[in-house]
Amino acid sequence: MLTKILLSEDQLPKQWYNIIPDMPGQMAPVIHPVTMQPVTPDDLLPLFPMGLIEQEVSQERWIDIPEEVREIYKLWRPSPMFRAHKLEKALGTPAKIYYKYEGVSPAGSHKPNTAVPQAYYNKIAGTKRIASETGAGQWGSSIAMACQLFGLKCTVYMVKVSYGQKPYRKSMMQLWGAEVFPSPSNRTSAGRAILAKDPDNQGSLGIAISEAVEDAATHEDTRYSLGSVLNHVCMHQTIIGLEAKEQLKIAGDYPDVVIGCHGGGSNFAGIAFPFVSDKANGKEVRLLAVEPASCPTLTKGIYAFDYGDTAKMAPISRMYTLGHDFMPPGIHAGGLRYHGASPLVSQLVHEGIVETRAVPQIACFEAAVLFARTESIIPAPESSHAIRGAIDEALLAKEEGKERVILFNLSGHGHVDMAAYDAYLNNELQDYEYPEDAIKESLSHLPKVG
Repeated sequence: MLTKILLSEDQLPKQWYNIIPDMPGQMAPVIHPVTMQPVTPDDLLPLFPMGLIEQEVSQERWIDIPEEVREIYKLWRPSPMFRAHKLEKALGTPAKIYYKYEGVSPAGSHKPNTAVPQAYYNKIAGTKRIASETGAGQWGSSIAMACQLFGLKCTVYMVKVSYGQKPYRKSMMQLWGAEVFPSPSNRTSAGRAILAKDPDNQGSLGIAISEAVEDAATHEDTRYSLGSVLNHVCMHQTIIGLEAKEQLKIAGDYPDVVIGCHGGGSNFAGIAFPFVSDKANGKEVRLLAVEPASCPTLTKGIYAFDYGDTAKMAPISRMYTLGHDFMPPGIHAGGLRYHGASPLVSQLVHEGIVETRAVPQIACFEAAVLFARTESIIPAPESSHAIRGAIDEALLAKEEGKERVILFNLSGHGHVDMAAYDAYLNNELQDYEYPEDAIKESLSHLPKVG
């Protein structure tokens, strides 16, 4: 009975999959936040090295992974795939449940898949320091690790509520040599302006992005690095789905549904994008993005042009958004508390190729606990959304009496998120209502484009 499906280092993909040539319809332009004109490569140079800018706009379907990056990937890649036999038995489902496990990376999540190439392209471009943001700390620890590997300095602005909830993520970043500041901070004009209005502001990814972008734009030797949303970030993550397809071939199965948790889109894109072309070529496969009900970007947001950050410094993209100044509740899945979404994922949702579902916090932790007690891996709170989606699909298969092959991405472990589990086990967690009035107010401030 096959439980663990492994690939050898020789089977590590040599290329990333770029979905842009296979996207349905015309891609919307990215707009400069000051000129309100489409951005040019030169506009992006203060933030990104040219190697990443070229990937952001590339029309090539396959992009070679540099050998230096592949050698570092081999520290944890190819990552394992598991068949969740014990979870299946506990649910009494006829479905087969497979999960790709990204918690085997040094940082404990999928985020190093893009942190390493981003640090590499910055290093060869002469960058000395990277400024970035982080929500739950998975991205912050990953970019700190990558910077350490390539000899770069690193500054991370961590959303204040997560800075307090997840102190050991901060410790990981500092252990890998990064400076870490709670956001909003008094180090930037954006942070100071927000604190002047609300000294107790608990922060958001939009605010932290503003601080990191300002930091990079005002220091000649510094560039900005983002852990989700952007095209090149989603592309780097496709190594997950590319490996998963090969592992499923070994198992002799093909998924009926592919599931990922969704915040900005990097995890979902990583597992799902390599299956989009299969779907376009007639394969019967559903792609499901699962997000928090308290920050329901894809399910309750609108498809519009919006700023990527709160201070309106980042480029404007067409995406599903709750409004750039929306302040999400302080749920423990901090990595999913983002007002917007990847333009690529957004377009696929808009075209009906990707399905969406929003789930409340307590139901996610119930799923995480069941998973931990059957499969023995303690998942990150973010990953629990994908587990919830997989369990719901498995229970539906049971109800219908139909076999179904389910694949989800377990994007990381929860070993440094135990405060969240303590809160759940002590009945201290609460579900937050979808803040409809706050979102309506925020959506009234969208930029006027075109």
